[in-house]
Amino acid sequence: MAYENTWPLRSRVRCCRSGGLVLAAAVLVIAAGCGRSGGAPGSDPGSVQEGKASYYAHKFHGRPTASGEIYDENQMTAAHKTLDFGTTVRVTNLYNGKKVVVRINDRGPFVEGRIIDLSYKAAGELDMIAAGVVKVRVEVLQTAGDF
Repeated sequence: MAYENTWPLRSRVRCCRSGGLVLAAAVLVIAAGCGRSGGAPGSDPGSVQEGKASYYAHKFHGRPTASGEIYDENQMTAAHKTLDFGTTVRVTNLYNGKKVVVRINDRGPFVEGRIIDLSYKAAGELDMIAAGVVKVRVEVLQTAGDF
């Protein structure tokens, strides 16, 4: 009788042990895929995205960004949803061909269809202040880990 009562328990212990090994293996595989060399999709130097760009309103000047840095509308910076902080990108205004190089220091934009939010200075150099939103090409020049 005692053997019959403990058999399911022994089976469950074996099952949990092998399940734990499978779980540990899965965690290692996932962790290996999160290394610095891969980064976010499209984050390698030379990667290109096209979409719409907007720029920060004046009210954000002097406020902290997601990186902890204080936003300065007179610096060449930008917000991107996935690129590492410190990554430099070239942004090309596809309407007039003007280009700027900016450093990612914030997260956003959080408006559907937009891929980058530029500082006021960068937007001015792209001649997009009046339009507000323009179609751009964003090319990764240097990732934060490449410095």
